[in-house]
Amino acid sequence: MQLQTNLKHLMSEANFRAAISENKNVMICCGRMGPMCIPVYKAMTSIRADYPHVEFYDMAFDLPDAKVIRNLPACGNFMGLPFTVYFQDGAVVAATSSIQSEQQVKAILDKKFSK
Repeated sequence: MQLQTNLKHLMSEANFRAAISENKNVMICCGRMGPMCIPVYKAMTSIRADYPHVEFYDMAFDLPDAKVIRNLPACGNFMGLPFTVYFQDGAVVAATSSIQSEQQVKAILDKKFSK
C-alpha cells in the first residue's frame, strides 16, 4: 500500500530503519489519504526544497510494518492521524498528531533541525 503523495515512501520496517540510520534529519508522516493527513503531506512537499538537510518520507498508517511508528513511546497518547515523527541521528526529537499547518511544521523543523 503506497500513499498517493510526491514524497518518498516507506513501505517496510527495513525501509524505515534504513531511512533513520542513513540520514541525520528525518521527518516521517504516517497516515492515510484523508482530510487530516493531506495538508501535512502538502506542507512537506511545499517546504522540502527549503530544508535540503532533512529527508521527508510518508508511510501508510495501515501497513503492518507501520507499527514502528504507531508503537513509538512518543506516539503513545496520539488519537488522530497522521502521526508525524521527527528523527535526528535515529532518535525521536519531536512528534505530533493530527493536522499541522505548513507554519507549524516549519517551526518544528527550524527548532529541531538547525541548518
